[in-house]
Amino acid sequence: VQLQASGGGLVQAGGSLRLSCAASMRNFERYAVGWFRQAPGKEREFVAATSWSGDATKYADSVKGRFTISRDNAKNTVYLQMNSLRPEDTAVYYCAADFYYGRSKSEDYDYWGQGTQVTVSS
Repeated sequence: VQLQASGGGLVQAGGSLRLSCAASMRNFERYAVGWFRQAPGKEREFVAATSWSGDATKYADSVKGRFTISRDNAKNTVYLQMNSLRPEDTAVYYCAADFYYGRSKSEDYDYWGQGTQVTVSS
């Protein structure tokens, strides 16, 4: 099982980025997927999650209204559209897969990607 996160980079405050999480796992459409992030010196925190179908989504309060999670099961890919980025969004972003939707604790997720760096300059 592999998850590959990509799309990170350097962007100015107020800008946008779209992260992608490509999965090589079988039956990907049966898994919920979450995005987490970890800033230097801080614990990994929940950002967003999507159900297996994409019909249900959940967000951390800090990103509501700015980030959108979506998925394309035909492409085995989940996206995180990030708009109105702020310097405090700077972190390494990880995607993770879990059989159950709605979990926001990193220890509940079974499969993890390697992370992609997002840096927002002020």
